[in-house]
Amino acid sequence: MTSFVRSADGTRIAFDRLGQGPAVILVGGMFCVRGTTAALAERLAGEFTVINYDRRGRGDSGDTAPYAVAREIDDLAALIEMAGGAAAVYGISSGAGLALEAAAAGLPITRLVLHEPPYGSDDEDDRQGARRLAEGVRQAVADGRRREAIELFLTASGMPPEMVEGVSGDPGMLAVAPTMPYDFEIMGDGAVPADRVRKIGVPTLVIAGGASPRFFRDTADRLVDLLPDGRLTVLEGQGHDAPADAVAPAVAAFLR
Repeated sequence: MTSFVRSADGTRIAFDRLGQGPAVILVGGMFCVRGTTAALAERLAGEFTVINYDRRGRGDSGDTAPYAVAREIDDLAALIEMAGGAAAVYGISSGAGLALEAAAAGLPITRLVLHEPPYGSDDEDDRQGARRLAEGVRQAVADGRRREAIELFLTASGMPPEMVEGVSGDPGMLAVAPTMPYDFEIMGDGAVPADRVRKIGVPTLVIAGGASPRFFRDTADRLVDLLPDGRLTVLEGQGHDAPADAVAPAVAAFLR
């Protein structure tokens, strides 16, 4: 049964609560709704109280303009308060970027899991490319060209053209496409926010897939070096879309 909590700006945030035990909140990435992380929630619910939610603007959650990353941090704060005042947080992809920002902002997070946050290098050409892509997606979304926004992102991510054509028409992706600029706002210019990473004092697990593009592992290594209490887990043979059966054991072992 769907439950709701109100964020600081009055936005209703929808969530499912599963299991019993220490609280952990799951934060999805671009295109994710709580159904995307439902399998992971179910796997973790044997040991934990899992809060699986729709980020603002997605699924059953509301939205309030104008967007700001601080408002998504407020959403997490409201969920943590509802869960008892402190919770572990797991984030995947740009959701890991949001979880990182929330931890750096000082939310009462007990443990943090960052699963392949898509930060790139500090190279200026890479950062300019990230800014151009973000602007292209923002403009396409503003013009109502949802499919084109998805195509721009997937093409830049290296997906083959024939796959892009098929995937970009997915109704679920089209439904949440207006929130794509939110994820670009979270990730900034794509570089690791080193100063904020150094502020995160809670134990943090960084997960990378052994079969993922190399930059994910490079990013994971750098994050672990910057974190005051960071450790790395590599899921051998897994890519960015690793299934719950591969992810849950590593997350559960760390949260214990």
